Amino acid sequence: HKPTYDSMRKSLEAMKAHCLNNGVTDISMPRIGCGLDGLDWNKVSAILGEVFEATDIKITVYSL
Repeated sequence: HKPTYDSMRKSLEAMKAHCLNNGVTDISMPRIGCGLDGLDWNKVSAILGEVFEATDIKITVYSL
């Protein structure tokens, strides 16, 4: 199944909870959901910022 913006937000919320519960302070990732899955990076990036804004978790996004 392809992700939706809602399922992306839920996945990122779960990732945030995992990070906070396990002391993860840095995350590196590609532009998740935006290749073959077809989501718009600007929207995904905004969701990512909203989900992690109240944390000290550093997120690095890589593009090829």
